Amino acid sequence: NGFKCHCMSESHQRQLLLASENPQQFMDYFSEEFRNDFLELLRRRFGTKRVHNNIVYNEYISHREHIHMNATQWETLTDFTKWLGREGLCKVDETPKGWYIQYIDRDPETIRRQQEQERKKKQDLDDEEKTAKFIEQQVRRGLEGKELEKPVYTELNRENEEEKVAFNLNKGASTSVAASSKTSSVLGPNALKMVKGTVKRKELAHSSGQSKEKRKKSALDEIMELEEEKKRTSRRDYWLQPEIIVKIVTKKLGEKYHKKKAVIKEVIDKYTAVVKMIDSGDKLKLDQTHLETVIPAPGKKVMVLNGGYRGNEGILESINEKKFSATIIIDSGPLKGRRVEDIQYEDISKLA
Repeated sequence: NGFKCHCMSESHQRQLLLASENPQQFMDYFSEEFRNDFLELLRRRFGTKRVHNNIVYNEYISHREHIHMNATQWETLTDFTKWLGREGLCKVDETPKGWYIQYIDRDPETIRRQQEQERKKKQDLDDEEKTAKFIEQQVRRGLEGKELEKPVYTELNRENEEEKVAFNLNKGASTSVAASSKTSSVLGPNALKMVKGTVKRKELAHSSGQSKEKRKKSALDEIMELEEEKKRTSRRDYWLQPEIIVKIVTKKLGEKYHKKKAVIKEVIDKYTAVVKMIDSGDKLKLDQTHLETVIPAPGKKVMVLNGGYRGNEGILESINEKKFSATIIIDSGPLKGRRVEDIQYEDISKLA
């Protein structure tokens, strides 16, 4: 023990001598280590959520091998927080309760996914505008059709002034027959013309009613088809589901986990998941930006993670490599048996 203490004392003295010769070099080294460890904890533990800086610092100093702040270029946690904001590493803001920080994720894969989500949101908005315009056009067409179908009223003209108009008010069958025969003899050929005109008007009204009904049905069918398409393409910015197989795409955890597959065991706050590695059994807590879906071979079971069929299980029928899409058969729920084409790779994943 005396020998060990002697060696440690000599080593400590050498470090003090080196530090006294170039103190700035050691301060820069400790400052960089402190910054990297603090930001890594902030990113891994809180992601891009807004959090009080003191909460992060208390968790940081709970580790036994942490670097003390008095060995860095920053005198206080407030100075370090302001520095993070000036350097653009975090969003910082001061409140009556203290300083809050929010990690800015500049990972290229994260930025690419965010841009993809923005593009899909814009596409959904465009689809809603198209649907609204289409409904407006259908309403305008319906109003124009009603204006065209207004009845035309004409004056009652009698060709022969000597002819008499008779009305039969009796309800009996025999009297009605006699009256009808009498009326027909009085009106003569004009009665036949009136009957033919009445029949023609009824036929025209019936045919116009049928065509109008067909027109309304076709417009309604088109609106329903658009609504179905809108529902099918409706998307959300989160897709994690328990018991699906995913692949870890981040390199920040090292080669041990990069490109390895895992099973999601628990979803936290929609955007974070607890995964269990398939090969090693290790459990990790990761953000969805660090994961991607896994496409199995045709015939295997998958789960739909986004769009109108979200949450339904299905059977992978085929894969379109050119369009990065697949065709599945829904295997659960009220839509069981429905065939869904051109569903994107990122919207389905293999079931565990």
